[in-house]
Amino acid sequence: MNETGRPQDLPMSNPRADRVRDVAKLAGRPARLKRGRFLAEGPQAVREALVLHRARTGAGEPGVVHEVFASESCLEKLPELAALADGVPLRLANDDVLAAMADTVTPQGIVAVCSFVDVSLESVLDAGPRLIAVMCQVRDPGNAGTVLRAADAAGADAVVLTASSVDIYNPKAVRSTAGSLFHLPVVLGAEVADLVALCKERGIGILAADGYGTLNLDTLQDENAARRLGASATASAYALENPTAWLFGNEAQGLSDSELALADHRVAVPVYGSAESLNLGTAATVCLYASARSQQGS
Repeated sequence: MNETGRPQDLPMSNPRADRVRDVAKLAGRPARLKRGRFLAEGPQAVREALVLHRARTGAGEPGVVHEVFASESCLEKLPELAALADGVPLRLANDDVLAAMADTVTPQGIVAVCSFVDVSLESVLDAGPRLIAVMCQVRDPGNAGTVLRAADAAGADAVVLTASSVDIYNPKAVRSTAGSLFHLPVVLGAEVADLVALCKERGIGILAADGYGTLNLDTLQDENAARRLGASATASAYALENPTAWLFGNEAQGLSDSELALADHRVAVPVYGSAESLNLGTAATVCLYASARSQQGS
């Protein structure tokens, strides 16, 4: 194996080879937990993993990428990936091998074996976060990845998944993050009651996204805007520019009664059309951007 980030001449071609099977096992949770490693598939995810790897090793910290497997066509099309992999073992592999390694039916030409990147809740809270997305009992990997990506786009400081939520290192979840998994701190296995208590100790407000909430998000944003402009004599129910943790619930049942009871306010995203409700990813995006906009303008 070449240790310089430059692939050897002969591609791996046997999809039943022991090394290929060893990598493919990381698509399963038991192997991931045992090794503390997972798969990043596709150019976008691998690019962001390598960028983080270089930043960490450049700072004298352990890297996150252990090895990369790529097709010749992928590296010809995206030569910057080989450059980013400088110092990381990089091996050529044909499409059959990549299909055997990856979880997708049609591989995207490149796969990286990465270390887990989640961090402790204490490290997140000690950094003084202003916006946190909390997924409570979110079970679908695609939804979890979408919320994480939305949090990244909104400039959130961290994402937290409760103990009963999906494994964010599930291949589908990793793909759904589109590389955002490598951009912001992620906490796994949190107990929501403990999280809320620690947030409140630090002055972080708790908002629950709830379709039956007593606060309307649009009204809340209007009140906040009017207050900041000095046009309102009354304070809004909640200052969106304040440090905030948003709670997002299970896809089918939403937040449980006990989870809702932990929040300072229950906030509904208004539906103006005929749809019964918004899906989790859309609702989370709207809520996070409402806070982000207020915080950016504060």
